[in-house]
Amino acid sequence: MKIKYFEDTDTALLEFSERPVFETREINENIYLDLDVKGNLIGMTIEHALSQANINEVSFQQISRQTA
Repeated sequence: MKIKYFEDTDTALLEFSERPVFETREINENIYLDLDVKGNLIGMTIEHALSQANINEVSFQQISRQTA
């Protein structure tokens, strides 16, 4: 996964896959989903990312599967 932030347009691009985009769906005026030919999510664009997604604070936490 890659996150790219374009400061000049306040746009965040989250890339989940390098597969080609077949279709882009508008969720609302600020959020767009990129799908492959099978409908799998491959990317997300967030316009006005600072206010829409609090992009200035990003963290990643992996939670290990607990075994009994």
